[in-house]
Amino acid sequence: MSSVLGTIFRTTTFGESHGKAVGCVVENCPAGLELKEEDIQPDLDRRKPGQSRITTQRKEPDTVSILSGTYQNKTTGAPISMVVYNEDQREKDYGNLEHVFRPSHADFTYHAKYGHRALTGGGRASARTTIGIVAAGAIAKKILSLKTNTVIAAYVSSIHKISLPLSFAIPEIGLLKREVEKNPVRCPDQKIAAEMEDLILQVSKEGDSVGGVIDLIIENPPVGLGSPTFDRLDALLASVMMGIPAVKGVEIGSGFSGSQMKGSEHNDAFYNDSGRIRTRSNFSGGIQGGISNGEPIYMRIAFKPTATIKKEQETVNDKGERVILRSAGRHDPCVLPRAVPIVEAAAALILTDQFLLNKFSKFENL
Repeated sequence: MSSVLGTIFRTTTFGESHGKAVGCVVENCPAGLELKEEDIQPDLDRRKPGQSRITTQRKEPDTVSILSGTYQNKTTGAPISMVVYNEDQREKDYGNLEHVFRPSHADFTYHAKYGHRALTGGGRASARTTIGIVAAGAIAKKILSLKTNTVIAAYVSSIHKISLPLSFAIPEIGLLKREVEKNPVRCPDQKIAAEMEDLILQVSKEGDSVGGVIDLIIENPPVGLGSPTFDRLDALLASVMMGIPAVKGVEIGSGFSGSQMKGSEHNDAFYNDSGRIRTRSNFSGGIQGGISNGEPIYMRIAFKPTATIKKEQETVNDKGERVILRSAGRHDPCVLPRAVPIVEAAAALILTDQFLLNKFSKFENL
């Protein structure tokens, strides 16, 4: 079962939704980086359950502990192990699911592949396992902030059929990040956010769920990240986003809309901006030939509706017998508000790994 991300800056996540703990081990973080739990906790707080009326009411403090890899609050170059202990598990909520395959969950596919699996809360397939990604991503963000001018920001752009208007002007990235945190939906338009919040609450009362889209902006990425063919930066970013539970689609730059344009419309013309090569448009989304060109990287990540709903659903058990399922437990009626820091962290891990790999791309860098 693969749980490792990265080539040099390598992250291994561990744990299950209702196990003793979840967390990660980060390898090859350069020594000498100042690092404390206080550097990690803010992003975990943005991801944790029970933040508002529109998230699961599971009560977890999600307090992180750094177990290894630092001394006197600086990294040593040794593996950094971080753990968050689960404190509010309710295994009884899953007592009726031992032999039942929940619709659109990983129950059947995990059963078919592994035979023996953690049954409670989705086990390894649960979105709770993304705690490791967020914790490791906080370290990656700190490296990027200290060694590059890169800034990463994500926000909710649509929930179900409510979307930011096409006329929405993305503000300066610092302002964008502040506006996103002013409401529980994490949408930068406060009026639209209120509409989204009302929709999520209504859907939750109905025992249902909704999905939506998160937009990601990476400002000032280093030029030259990624490499041709199988380690293209766009392929790596798309892959890590598709590894987030509930993600079903990724667009980079113009995405699918680019398929309806002509080459003369879509091509990003180069120009010299006081010695820096730039592009007048950015339909490529900051990546050309699988390598970053220094322009902002734009991505859109589509999340499906939460699979667990309280409405009755028809399914089968492990004997193939028809079953009517009514789920218990505590679940997000919409995963997107808590997924914003996950998307940011996942992008940061890819960028940091590629940034460190780039040190080997030229002999003069050695």
